[in-house]
This record gives sequence, structure tokens and C-alpha cells, in this order.
Amino acid sequence: MGRPTAGVQPYYAQRAELLGQRYGSVTFEEVHGGVLDLLPPTSGKVLDVGAGTGRDAVALARRGYQVVAAEPVRELREVAQSLHPREDVRWVEDSLPALSHLQGPFELVLLSAVWMHLASAERGQAMERLSTLLTPAGLLVISLRRGLPPTDRVMFDVPAEEVVRDGARRALQLVRLVEEGADQLGRAEVWWQTVVLRKGGE
Repeated sequence: MGRPTAGVQPYYAQRAELLGQRYGSVTFEEVHGGVLDLLPPTSGKVLDVGAGTGRDAVALARRGYQVVAAEPVRELREVAQSLHPREDVRWVEDSLPALSHLQGPFELVLLSAVWMHLASAERGQAMERLSTLLTPAGLLVISLRRGLPPTDRVMFDVPAEEVVRDGARRALQLVRLVEEGADQLGRAEVWWQTVVLRKGGE
């Protein structure tokens, strides 16, 4: 979710249980259907950054991946472990842009609804760090919330073109851009894009 600046982490801490219900109301497959065919072999090691209440991390674990879930907000991690107590996911307290407690490499790194919390300078730092965590030919999947940012927490409307450009500077090449359109949770002012980058462009 980014560093604890301007109330981002307190927002999620105060609403952890509600957000667990909200995020769980749509499935991993519904949210990420446009990239499912690109996922690596299911024995791989994957990282879910800003894993929140665990919907995506758990879904990936159930698909057979070795999953590390990085989430800086303690309350979200607690809700995740309460909702999914027996799932084989390793939870780590860590945050962008540094992700200093993680060691790769990972075949897949997923950032679902996370990138928009990072300021411009942090996004450059984060892309550099993420590139170092990927295996050769590893995939980086970043979903972008588009539209007018809310007023109750720090958020930026980051276009896919910027993500592609920043990735290219670190040898991450565009594999797919998914224009997902309407918000799965019914927010009329929100729409989504997903950028998939591959290390080395292989």
C-alpha cells in the first residue's frame, strides 16, 4: 500500500474488516481474468505486493504456487489470516518502494490496486526494486485504478503508458495491456487497466 504517508495506511487499518468483506465479494478470477493465461507454471514462487486481506494471495496458493504476501498494514494481515487461517501463504510486513524484507527471485510479482498509492518518485524506485525481484523472464502484473482519485486517502491517477515507460527503463518489456473498463465493485467513477511486463522481454 506504500509508505505510511498522508494517512494511507491508517485508512486501511481502520477499515480492515469491512475491506475484507468488500474485496472478497469478487474473485481473483473475476478481477484478473485478462491475464490468467499468462500465469507461470503452478510450481513457481510468486509475490503479492500490498496483499491486503489475502484474496489474491490465497487464490494463487490454491492454484499451487509458493506465495509470499507483503502487506504493511497489521490490521489487514490479521483479517487475512482470520479469513484464511489454513492457507499456505507466507505473510511479510513490508512496503513499497523499498520492499527491504524480501528476497527473490519470483516468477510472478502481482500488484493489485497498489501502484496508485505511490508518488511519482516512489514509482520509479519501486519499479527498479521490483525488477530485481523477478527471475529472468519473470512477469510483473500491475493493475491501475483510473479515474478521479478519492479525497479520503492519497491516490494518483497513473496511466498505463507511464508504467510501460518506467518498466522499459529497467529491461521490463510490455507483454499485454488489458483495458478492463468498469469497476467490479460498482464505483461509477472508477475504471481499471492492467499492465503485464516481462523481464528481459523474452
